[in-house]
Amino acid sequence: MPPYNIKAYATNSVGTAYSGQLSFTTLALAPVLTTTDLSAVTSTTATSGGNITNDGGAAVTARGVCWSTLANPTTASSKIADASGGTGSFTSNITGLTAGTVYYVRAYAINSQGTAYGSQQTFTTSLTLSLATLTTTAASNITATGATLGGNVTNDGNASVTERGVVYATTQTPTIANTKVSNGTGTGSFTSNVTGLTPGVIYYVGAYATNSIGTAYGQIVTFTTPAATVIPSLTTTTVTAILATSATSGGNITSDGGGTITARGVCWSTSTNPTTASTKTTDGTGSGNFISNLTGLTANTTYYVRAYAANSIETGYGSVISFKTSISSGDNGIIFNPNLTYSTVTDIDGNVYKTIQIGTQIWMAENLKTTKYRNGDPISNVTVDAAWTALDTGTYCWYNNDAITYKATYGAIYNWYTVNDSRNIAPTGWHVPSHAEWTTLTTYLGGESVAGGMLTETGTSHWSSPNLNATNSSGFTALPSGSRGNNGSFYDVGGWWSSTEFTWSDAWYRYLGGGYMYKDGTNKGDGLSVRCLKD
Repeated sequence: MPPYNIKAYATNSVGTAYSGQLSFTTLALAPVLTTTDLSAVTSTTATSGGNITNDGGAAVTARGVCWSTLANPTTASSKIADASGGTGSFTSNITGLTAGTVYYVRAYAINSQGTAYGSQQTFTTSLTLSLATLTTTAASNITATGATLGGNVTNDGNASVTERGVVYATTQTPTIANTKVSNGTGTGSFTSNVTGLTPGVIYYVGAYATNSIGTAYGQIVTFTTPAATVIPSLTTTTVTAILATSATSGGNITSDGGGTITARGVCWSTSTNPTTASTKTTDGTGSGNFISNLTGLTANTTYYVRAYAANSIETGYGSVISFKTSISSGDNGIIFNPNLTYSTVTDIDGNVYKTIQIGTQIWMAENLKTTKYRNGDPISNVTVDAAWTALDTGTYCWYNNDAITYKATYGAIYNWYTVNDSRNIAPTGWHVPSHAEWTTLTTYLGGESVAGGMLTETGTSHWSSPNLNATNSSGFTALPSGSRGNNGSFYDVGGWWSSTEFTWSDAWYRYLGGGYMYKDGTNKGDGLSVRCLKD
């Protein structure tokens, strides 16, 4: 910096006087500069630079840019020096970077007073792009006209895989110019089901994956389709004897396809179109009719079943039939009369009940447990005592609000408003018996004084010992199902509703005790069991 000279002065009426002269020199400052925005960013290089707008009063002896993967790089980090000094703009080409990495960069300038830096800029190097990497899966499920092929894209080459699949041909190097089957996008495993092949031919297969760089192929695998054989023809037998955990079906093989039937049976699943990879039975060999027993099913579940037949080359299937298992097997630990023949009826929920003919009437031999009216509307399930007390509309519950323990054997407890609902809680073709129809039952059995024993389940599995006079000779199989008062409390003593009113607030019901069947009226808000009578 140039020296400065200074003198003091004073002026009066005579004139101006000056002191002796002194000299001094000002100190220099650090330079002032900015950092140029990044440009031409690649996977390993970028272009930056700076602009020195003031040298701070001392010559700029070095300038350039410095960079790092950490914020606020300095000249102790990686740097590049510009060949020329001085002020003004300069350009710096950064090299040796790592692909896909965030960097921080700023310009620097050095004079005698120190090093100054421009503002910090950030940038990310681009990824290195390449073809995808993938493998071809060995062919499986090979038939005369089809096979399952596939592949696994293990790396997308840093560019999105926009198409993948398999190519195949009868020549040794298939490409997408040959037959191809597309199977989605992205990385990962995939399978492709190929059809329309020619029997007895060697095929060459490769997986392919396409990104912005191009199309890559997995290794070539080969397979040979077997000679043509007609698939066996067969039908599936209607499903019968449906219970909670079992059912009966089968099939009829009308053609063996020109080859011996080596396996036959039915296969089933909770999904449509089951195959022999699903659960199946094995029911001998040869053509013709066969019966299959399905076991290990889950109650109240929809299944799909079809017959299958396999010859030496192919597996043929019959049509798919769906069915739903019942909610219970029908016994539930109840001791029915083994000397009588029972039928069954199913309600809208799928519950299956044993039924018995007593005189001219046909009764359910189990308590109703439906949770819906006949039209499918749900019946309100009320567990809270106060809510039960307040209702004058249909509702139900399980004894002690414990469906797991009591539902299957004892059925549900309903208030009379449910019985009286026009939507009807009985299965189609059935109804809740009237007071007169209950009287018809007891009269047929010899009167109320003896009917109770003839209606009651034998033994002490459910009734308290000694359960005197219980013969269950009628097959009605009455159980001690309990009840719920209109105050919401549960009681051990139970009974069955009739559809007939007793008074404006009460309705007729029946209950058992000591071999007797009694009749009385009780509050419509009470909860009792229901037995249905066939129309």
